[in-house]
Amino acid sequence: NSKKIISVLLVVALVMSMFALTSCKKEEDVLTVYTNAEFPPFEYLSDNKPVGVDMQIAQAIADELGMKLEIKNVKFDTILTSISSGKGDLGIAGITVTPERAESVNFSENYITSTQYMVIKNDSEIKTIEDLAGLKIGVQLGTTGDFIISDEISGTEDEETGEHIKGVLEGTGATVTQYNSAADAAVNMDSGKVDVVVIDMLPAEIVAGQYDNFKAIELVYADGSKTDESYAVAVKKGNKELLDTVNKVINRLIEEGKIDKWVVEHTTQSSKG
Repeated sequence: NSKKIISVLLVVALVMSMFALTSCKKEEDVLTVYTNAEFPPFEYLSDNKPVGVDMQIAQAIADELGMKLEIKNVKFDTILTSISSGKGDLGIAGITVTPERAESVNFSENYITSTQYMVIKNDSEIKTIEDLAGLKIGVQLGTTGDFIISDEISGTEDEETGEHIKGVLEGTGATVTQYNSAADAAVNMDSGKVDVVVIDMLPAEIVAGQYDNFKAIELVYADGSKTDESYAVAVKKGNKELLDTVNKVINRLIEEGKIDKWVVEHTTQSSKG
């Protein structure tokens, strides 16, 4: 009897271990990527499905790993939290590398360099960020444009001394309104609710191109300072194996010229609306 019980227990243990292995394998077979499909040409919706430059990079990474790609389309400002908490494997959403963001996630090597642009009316006299004094400014929530404009309106603190550093728009009456996408901000600009939209170069050019009376110009300071930035893939801290694979794929795609090619293709496709 005891032998029978042991045999039964062994069979049960074997079945459970096989089930556990199957469950783990199923989870491991899926690469979960978090994005915000409101940032063409890097991510946008086509037939209700997120597509774009970043989604092709995501697919290339999934292919390298031999995994199925699963894309979660969420609000931009929730992506890094989802990656740092382990809900998702990768954050790919035209994410600019900053020291603050690097505290919560690891970043891959850069795959695109961009700069901030302003979407303005064709007859506008705006040339620099200082010219936005007293204006209503639209931005996409949680993006670099949001951070720059909010800091220039509210001012910042010196990290070492704690002293207040006055922003170039502070006290001018300028206001910032945050939208879920640059497209939403542009609609509100067209109806007169905001005067200007600040967003990354390519999304700015695409949005401006959809209105006859809009144009996109580079966001520069009166002293000539610019806002150069780089995009990278966000990976949970400690996941070195995945980060190494992501870097390997990015380097290969850059060498093959594929990322530049995808930028051109998706700029054309997303411009069609």
